[in-house]
Formats: sequence, structure tokens, C-alpha cells
Amino acid sequence: MASSAILHLSFPKFSTVSFGTCRSSLPQNAFSSKPLTVRASTSLDYASTSADKSPTSVKTNNWQWKFKDTSINIYYEEHEKERTGPTKNILMVPTISDVSTVEEWRSVAKDLIQQVGKVNWRATIVDWPGLGYSDRPKLDYNVDVMEKFLVDFVSAPNSPISSLDNEFVLFGGGHAATIAVCAAKKGLLKPSAIAAVAPTWAGPLPIVFGRDSNMESRYGLLRGTLRTPAVGWMVYNVLVSNENAIQSQYKSHVYANPENVTPEIIESRYALTKRQGARYVPAAFLTGLLDPVKSREEFVELFAGLEGQVPVLVVSTSGSPKRSKAEMESLREAKGVSKFVEVPGALLPQEEYPIFVAQELYRFLQENFESAA
Repeated sequence: MASSAILHLSFPKFSTVSFGTCRSSLPQNAFSSKPLTVRASTSLDYASTSADKSPTSVKTNNWQWKFKDTSINIYYEEHEKERTGPTKNILMVPTISDVSTVEEWRSVAKDLIQQVGKVNWRATIVDWPGLGYSDRPKLDYNVDVMEKFLVDFVSAPNSPISSLDNEFVLFGGGHAATIAVCAAKKGLLKPSAIAAVAPTWAGPLPIVFGRDSNMESRYGLLRGTLRTPAVGWMVYNVLVSNENAIQSQYKSHVYANPENVTPEIIESRYALTKRQGARYVPAAFLTGLLDPVKSREEFVELFAGLEGQVPVLVVSTSGSPKRSKAEMESLREAKGVSKFVEVPGALLPQEEYPIFVAQELYRFLQENFESAA
């Protein structure tokens, strides 16, 4: 590509690279220490449940995150349905990518809050700083910054989550899931349960080209170039911010079925790449600065650290790219994983096949919460 020539980086064509790529309140015997592996049912019926199709309430708002000397507007949505009875909270965190957005979780959120059971569920979906509809200041983004944001969003006195009852279930996609697991292992987050949907840990370039010193130097050069005022926008427009590139990514590996990639999706994601400051987080993500771990062994060990502490569901996908699929499969039968399921899709199943993902998530919620309600 032209950008490779400009930067003197000997990378293959970028369109082949994946850009999209806690303490429990339950008794320890409430979930098995040996992971349960199942394949998602092809039936769309929820066993022993019904859905309330009456209108739901969706509230949008901004939360001020104070990071060092910077105040950042963080966009979030609250999805709920007014009912009597106990209510529990779900925090949904989007997959980290150059086009990350709360939109990917909306259909799942709507489906879950409409389920009629012993527990009423409400969902909060939040955009990462520097992504989606949140502000995008020029910070030195890395995995520690993202982890701190997630912890602050849950625990800060004025946060939307802490203003409830501090008890929450966390659903995350891709890197978001792994960052959440990492924070939970450290005791910084204390969700009642975690669902990792198509979890990943390696950025698009490191997962393909590795992390030796020579490649790390090239990543640093690319990252620095993307952050520069003029040339950075030019390179960003070539690699990310154009509709053809986004469509190619979605059809090749973000979605499993290219026919599910609609013009509306591409238009929405393209608009996100044109927001002020849009290139700063992708510069970090593409080059591995947002990677929570450095190897598959660390990835598996991370989940093992939650053994006996909190129920963990891993949702793998049948159509993931080969490398990403191998990382997901490493969690099958792994310690700390209470249940392992597979659904249709690739790197964004919660958006491409929301009914299948919602079905598995609701079963997980029923198994761990409704039986004791």
C-alpha cells in the first residue's frame, strides 16, 4: 500500500489484517469449576421464558471522566423496562476497534431487558474514551488507560453504575472482555458474573507479525506517524477512514456472512472514523498498545485467575479468523471458564447474530441468578 511505502514498513496489504479484531456474590458451588462446553442451539426459543414486547426505555447521557488534567465526555446508554420485582444491572462494553461503538450491543440489550423471568434486567452500554460517541482527546492511550477508565466508570462516586447498587454483570467483546477479566483478577472490578464474547488479546498487527524488537520498532514508527497532525490523517484515511476499507474488513473477518454487511452499517462506521481525534486510539490498538497480555499462555492464565471467584461465560464463534479462533479455543476446558459456548459469527457476533448471543447470555444469567431469586 502507499502508506507502507511512505513509512518504509514491509507489511502485507492491510486489508488482510483484522482491525476489528471481580468477586462473585454467589456461593462457590453455584457454578461448576469444570467448564461446560455446548454449541448454541439453532432454535430461537428461550426455554421456560417469555418476552415482554412492550416499549422499552432508552436514555442517552454523558459522564465526565477525569483523567489526569483532562476531562472527557463519555457517552453511554441505559436500556430498561419498568417492572416490579428485583432488578439487576448489566454493563455492556464494546469490542475495541477503530470503529468501536455502543451500537453493536443495542439489539442484545433490547432482547435481554424484554425477557420475563424472576429477575428484571437493565443494561448500560458505554463507549470507550477515544472511540464511539465519546470524546477523543490526544492521550497516550494504552491498556492501563483503558483499564483505569473501566474501573472508574464502575466505581467512581458519580458513575452511572455506582449510583445504582454497585452489583453488576459485565458483558464485553474482543479486547474489552480480556481487559475486564484482567481488572477483575486484580480485584479492581468486582462483577457478579462475566461474559467474554469473542474474546481477543492481540492487536491486528502483533497477531499477524509478532512482537520481536524489529517489529516493535516498526509499530512505534507507524503509531507515531498516525498521531502526527497532517501526515497522520493522510495515513489514517488510507488505512482506516474510507468506506472501501471498512467494507473490506467487515466482509472478510468482522462478520462471518458478507451478505449481512449493509450499506447502513458501513455508513455508520465510516462516520465514526471522521470524528475529531478519531485516529488516536486506533493508532494504539493496531500496534498492540491495548493488548492486555502478550501470549496465549498469559491469556489462559488470566482466566484461570478467576477460578472459584466468579462465573465466567466464554462465547466463541464458528466463523472467526483462524488466528483469533485459535485464541478463543484455548479457553475451551480452561480453568476459570464456567461455561464455553459457540455461536454463529466472527469477531462481532453480538451485532451480526444478536439473537443467538442474547439467547446464550440469558441462559447464563438464568443459570446463575434466577434459580436463587
